[in-house]
Amino acid sequence: MARFAGVEHVQSFLVLAEELNFRRAADRLNLDQSALSRRIQKLEHALGFRLLERTTRDVALTQAGRRFYDDNAHLVQRYDDTVVAARRIAEGKAGTLRLAYMAFAATEAMPQAVARFRTAHPHVEVALRYIRTQGQKIALAQDEVDVGYMIGPFDHPDYYSLPLTSEPLYVVAPRNHDLLRRPTITPVDLADQDLILGDMREWDEYRWRLDDLFSAEGVKLRVTLEASNTLALIGLVAAGLGVTIYPESLIGFLGRTVEVRQIMHPQFRSRTVLVWKRSNQSPQLRAFVAVARNLPLGSA
Repeated sequence: MARFAGVEHVQSFLVLAEELNFRRAADRLNLDQSALSRRIQKLEHALGFRLLERTTRDVALTQAGRRFYDDNAHLVQRYDDTVVAARRIAEGKAGTLRLAYMAFAATEAMPQAVARFRTAHPHVEVALRYIRTQGQKIALAQDEVDVGYMIGPFDHPDYYSLPLTSEPLYVVAPRNHDLLRRPTITPVDLADQDLILGDMREWDEYRWRLDDLFSAEGVKLRVTLEASNTLALIGLVAAGLGVTIYPESLIGFLGRTVEVRQIMHPQFRSRTVLVWKRSNQSPQLRAFVAVARNLPLGSA
């Protein structure tokens, strides 16, 4: 069985087989002729058969050398291509970024960052997954995703957390609802309202944040209906079955069957953070964080 022959030895033979002249081949390889000759000898020794017939004036391929050249003529180009491809991955210019996001990041924060990132790094595949905030924490811990847009704040010694947006909360009500006639809406105004909120299976983190905010104001929320997705929530509100509460980023996507008013209180805001593991040193991740950090998405 042939011993291993280095790529540079095979490359040298391929060039010599094309030139059939030691001087010209050595010039192409930036070698002296004696070094080229030693490479060919080492390659033949490793293979166990002669590749070339040499005289003082001519170089010719043996039949075995011709077959070896034909089978390996594209070897160097393929090798160079794989080096370039691997270097792109190592530099963060290729490869894959696994990105998770929750509903409140789906309209602005995530799409804007992905658009900017793909322009700067067109050879990096971005694999998107919709995952609620609690699910993202599990996915990050199990290395199923690289980075996630989640409801903040989030503070854990094993993770970096980058604040991105802090947006006001709005009441979403049916058109001509009594709440809309008030000059301002405060948290206390919602104490006696029928609320339609996302269910705890999909909206748990947001529900907990709302409960904390209203509890701090002495208000107990009266949730009369739950739904798992935004379209159902808006449909139920538009049908006059109650009101719901959304962050500002979703307001522009609600349609004309409902109306909105901001809840006037400095603490009633929804925060979006970008979270990733401290141990994840992926160049693709570092490049994405740099893009997300420089996007003017909101006042954190």
